Order: sequence, then structure tokens, then C-alpha cells
Amino acid sequence: MITGELKSKVDKIWETFWTGGITNPLTVIEQFTYLLFIKGLDEVETKNEQEAALLGIDFERIFPEDKQHLRWSKFKNLEATQMYEIVSNEVFPFIKNLHDNKDSAYAKYMSDAIFMIPTPQMLTKIVDGIDNIPMKDRDTKGDLYEYLLSKIATAGTNGQFRTPRHIIDMMVELVKPTPEDIIVDPAAGSAGFLVAAGEYLRKHRSDLFLVQSLKEHFNNHMFYGFDMDRTMLRIGAMNMMLHGIENPNIEYRDSLSEQNKDKDKYTLVLANPPFKGSLDYEAVAGDLLKVVKTKKTELLFLALFLRILKTGGRCACIVPDGVLFGSSKAHKDIRKEIVENHKLEAIISMPSGVFKPYAGVSTAIMIFTKTGVGGTDQVWFYDMKADGYSLDDKRTPIEDNDIPDIIARFHNREAEKDRKRTEQSFFVPVEEIRENDYDLSINKYKEIEYEEVQYEAPSIILKRIREIEEQIVDGLRELEDMLK
Repeated sequence: MITGELKSKVDKIWETFWTGGITNPLTVIEQFTYLLFIKGLDEVETKNEQEAALLGIDFERIFPEDKQHLRWSKFKNLEATQMYEIVSNEVFPFIKNLHDNKDSAYAKYMSDAIFMIPTPQMLTKIVDGIDNIPMKDRDTKGDLYEYLLSKIATAGTNGQFRTPRHIIDMMVELVKPTPEDIIVDPAAGSAGFLVAAGEYLRKHRSDLFLVQSLKEHFNNHMFYGFDMDRTMLRIGAMNMMLHGIENPNIEYRDSLSEQNKDKDKYTLVLANPPFKGSLDYEAVAGDLLKVVKTKKTELLFLALFLRILKTGGRCACIVPDGVLFGSSKAHKDIRKEIVENHKLEAIISMPSGVFKPYAGVSTAIMIFTKTGVGGTDQVWFYDMKADGYSLDDKRTPIEDNDIPDIIARFHNREAEKDRKRTEQSFFVPVEEIRENDYDLSINKYKEIEYEEVQYEAPSIILKRIREIEEQIVDGLRELEDMLK
């Protein structure tokens, strides 16, 4: 995790932006991102120079001979006005045009970058601050970026709905990505799910990096993320780059529209798609409406996941509770589709505080496999009550945490067979789900144990009340006598 020292350095740079009038957290992160990118290009160039000198070979430069002054290591020591001139008038146009060089995968996210730091003094402060951040290893870079992104959450986001990191990590642990997977998040935002999947593979399947074809796959063809917010695309791409994924496929795309032609392409969907959205039918791909005639984004995304997955592909996604029990035809249709034509494996019900401070909705995690031929025999339900943080707006760390238990039980579902409906997790057979109109809310199936309490006979209770009443009357008489 990020150290206190690194935090305070970042906070200081953040404050410089803030006091200089750049207060939108997304803009701050964007400008921060550009400068990290510019510094990173120089570091790559320096590393290549050293290797080339050692081996006595030539290499393809990022910075041609006549552009050496655009390197971070060169301009960072210049006097404020001079540095400002070079960065705003030369460095920015340079990184925007790097796109011609196809090796620079990230250049396309920079093509509409705008330099917004208003004064030379402010730029000098920020460059000094960033220069003091040790960025040698991937972990530090990743932690630094996670910390920057966490600031979006605390600053009353611009409709950006950030999934808490520990929830993302839990979902990744539940599906256990493999080195052969092709992973997509069709509403990727800052690419949190894709980054976590990459980190999981580094930790648990590091042998993949010893096999050239798998390493190649990891860096170029494993990760796909789509979004309609260009700022988030840039931030997401940078997030992945700083986590050591060289060429992720992060693209601008309205996933629900006709422009998204993907079909039977991915083996794993990890997503927290937007809820509450309501689209015009014209804006939605026809084949999704055939599965579920609705304007609700949370239902359309489920239909999309089924379309874009290959047969045998898996999905772990977050849905608002309404998806589980909504009584409209569209709600029932999509639940029936998943239960009858594919294999619904688990519903993990989460408490409503998980997305605080910015939303109090109750949500659940749905896990299913696309089969096209059914296969749902019994669905595993878990009632999560605690996620390691208080469920109020403060979200302070607490002891209670069901997450390790959820992961352990999910991966050992054989042992769940005999659990009673009064426990925190249990199985429900598909026949019962059918009888209940495909209702998938845990409360429909959960049983609560009531303790039997023995009361005395009513006559005895009445007698007691009389005695108490007589004592009160006696007490009042005594008081009256004393006052006479």
C-alpha cells in the first residue's frame, strides 16, 4: 500500500493544483497524468540509451536528436518561464503527435490532451513535486495512481461511480482469471477491474511471463475496456500502463449501441455497469432489445454480457437489487434468460453502504457462465453483512468482514450443500426459483429463526399490574398526607 511519505508528496502537488485554481479532481488527475507520462517517456529513453551503450547497438529513439530538450531530465532544471514555454508550446504538441509512431500505444489517448496549468510558477512547483516521487517500480506507480483515483471518490464525483477496490479484488478472486482469458469491462471507467485482474495474474500465475506467447497475450490481447468519457479513457489507459500492461485495448465506445459489434469474443466479463440510466430505444442495438425490451441500462448490460461472451465464458458483475426482484416483463425476461439458457452460479447480496458516500443503493454480485443450453441446477446465495468498513458515509475500517469467508465458501461449494436457509449462505434449487417468477433476491429464500419466548398466563400478568397500580395509589395518598 501507499506510504505516508508518498501520500504527503501527492497531497502537496494536489494542493498546488487546487490553490492554482484547478479544482475539478478529474482535471487534476488528467494534468498529473500527462506529466507522469512525459516523465515516463524520458525514463524509457534513458533505459534504452543505457542498454544500447552496453550492447553497442542503435535503437529507435522516442526523442530525435533535435528534440532532446523536450525530455523531462532536460527541462526540469530550467528557469520557470523557459520551462513553461517549452512544456506548453513544444512538449505537449510533441506527445500529442507521437501517435504517428505506432509503437507508442498510449499516444492515442494523448491526442486530444490540453495543457491547463496556468502559470510558470505553478508548473515549476508541480514538476519539482513529481520529480521527487520515486517511480521506479510498478507497485509504486500503481499505488500512486490508485491513491490519485481515490481522490475522485472523496471529491463528490462527476457521475463517476468508482467501485471500491476491495470489492473489485473480491470479484477477481471469485472468478480467478487465467493466463488464456480475454477479459473485458464494457463500462471500464478508470479500468479498476482490468488492473485488478492483471495484478491477480502477476501474483498467482507469474509463470505466464516465462511463456512468450502468454506474455504477448497479456500485454496486447488480454484486456479490453470501453467507456464514453474520454477523460476516464485516458485515466484508465494510464492506470493500466502504470501497472505494467503495455498495450491494453482501451477505446471510446458506447457499448450498448449498434457500433459495438462484439459477439462471442471474450472469456471473462468483470463489470459494474451504470445503473439508473434510461436510454432511447433508437440508441440501443436491436439484438439486445430482442433479448430484453427495456430502456434500463442495468438490464441491457446483462443482455450485452451474454452476447459478447464466448460459450463457456464467465461473468461477475454488480447489479442493483431491483434487477433481482423487479416485476416488469423486462426484469423477468433477463432473469429467465440467464437461469434457463445459461448457468447462474451465485448471487452475493451486498449491504447498501458499500458505495457510500456517493450512493446508498443496495446491490448484489451476479456470477454466471454463458452456455446457451442452460445448466442452472442450484444457485448459491450469500448474505454479505460486512465488508471490513463501516456502512456510513465515513467508511472507516472495522473488524467485521465477510469477504474472506465469501471467497472460501464460493470455492468450496461442495461443503455448502447441507446449509440451512437460516445460515449466511445456502443453495436454492432452480425449480424453486422458477416457481417464484425467477426472483433472485436473497430475502425470498432466507429463513429467519425466531426464538420462542414463554410468557406467563394473562391472569397472572393482570394481577401483577393491579398490585403495581395499588402501590402507586398508596404512594399518592402518602404524598397527599405529607402535603397537608
